[in-house]
Amino acid sequence: MTETAMSKPTKTLMRSFDFKTAGPAIALLILCVIGFTLNPAFLSEGNITNLLTRSAFIGIIAVGATFVITAGGIDLSVGSMAAVIAGVMIIVMNGAVDTFGSGLTTVLIGCGCSVILGIGAGFINGFLTTKGKIEAFIVTLGTMGIYRSLVTYFADGGTLSLNYDIRGTYRPVYYDSFGGLPIPVWVFIVVAICGWFLLNRTAFGRYCTAIGSNEHVARYSAIKVDRVKTLTYVIQGLCVSLATIIYVPRLGSASSSTGVLWELEAIAAVIIGGTVLKGGYGRIGGTILGALILTTIGNILNFTDMISNYLNGTMQGLIIIVAVWLQRGNFGRKSKAN
Repeated sequence: MTETAMSKPTKTLMRSFDFKTAGPAIALLILCVIGFTLNPAFLSEGNITNLLTRSAFIGIIAVGATFVITAGGIDLSVGSMAAVIAGVMIIVMNGAVDTFGSGLTTVLIGCGCSVILGIGAGFINGFLTTKGKIEAFIVTLGTMGIYRSLVTYFADGGTLSLNYDIRGTYRPVYYDSFGGLPIPVWVFIVVAICGWFLLNRTAFGRYCTAIGSNEHVARYSAIKVDRVKTLTYVIQGLCVSLATIIYVPRLGSASSSTGVLWELEAIAAVIIGGTVLKGGYGRIGGTILGALILTTIGNILNFTDMISNYLNGTMQGLIIIVAVWLQRGNFGRKSKAN
């Protein structure tokens, strides 16, 4: 057998192995090995539970961001949106105590308020982007500033704190478990499954991909581009509201620092997972792995003194830059090959 013949199976195997799909899973596995090597407590039940719970917040938001980015958009306002939603939730629940008491009804009112605000904020971003013909970067940069200043105004420059009696009712949403998994993780799982189905098994998901690939061609294909793009921002707002609902009972407060850098983490999770920043290709499964990777990096930084935990934002920024650079390099090679 010639050397050329022997090399054919190897080449075929290399072509069949999709590094873009398997890469995030391999990276997460390597990070777990590094974490365990630095400190065996990394794989303790308590730490894994904490890691998964922390991943849930960013993961839920990142699922929404996957739709926005796949359709060729961007949302920089998610962290500020979460802050103002949390602040209004607390104000509404504190105000409802006198009428409805500190029981489940008051908590449900706060949760309903969160969902309405999230959908509304997402619709505003989508409407201004599509009907207002303003670049998504500019729209969400503007609303980011608006939302952040609003929560600062509501808190009078300080902190909004949830009524102590309501905390007792609301606390289980974050701290309780079901079937061995924390409730936030279950919410993340449900959101991820719904997001995967919507993106990969419905016409809406195909429309998002088509719009992100070429918006002009999508319009000629009778796709209602403005409606679809607006709905991606509505989905993003809904995901932010769900993440906020499970985040508020964690600290029972909201301030101008709530949700800081969440937009960076969400975008980083999406890009690490293989979704193309310029649109046209999205992976919910990759986004989930991306959220876990980011949280694992932060967790490892807590276990070692080699790099300060305060540089977590720096690490995330570098990851985004490298991930986008690798994407462009791959697409550049493909276009040359074609």
